[in-house]
Amino acid sequence: MNSLILRTTSRAVLPAALLFSVYVLLRGHNEPGGGFVGGLIAAAGIAVHALPRGRDALMALLRMSPKTIIGIGLVLGLAAGLPALLMAEPFLTHQWAFPGGVALSTTLVFDVGVYLAVVGSVLTFLSYYLEN
Repeated sequence: MNSLILRTTSRAVLPAALLFSVYVLLRGHNEPGGGFVGGLIAAAGIAVHALPRGRDALMALLRMSPKTIIGIGLVLGLAAGLPALLMAEPFLTHQWAFPGGVALSTTLVFDVGVYLAVVGSVLTFLSYYLEN
């Protein structure tokens, strides 16, 4: 697909979609959103960027295979459950405080894993339909 309009507007859509997807990912703990919806938004933004440019531009943008992104997401999702398994406590209930008041929890790690798995899955599917 070689559309001048899509190629031009995708330059603005990609950063906006990625920024909004991270916002949705981070607010998903207290309000609607989270890793799945954020991942779909990010994948849609990347797809709009890749459609007029082709598979080579997609791979250059990602810098790694979408299947590798899926694997990283799955590893993060599994790692989020390890503290509960090792300490015999409820799933995704652990939180660690860091200097400066920053809190990281197993729920956020799990959501980031879901985010990456969704982005990788959608882009793997899309990559089979893009031209070189």
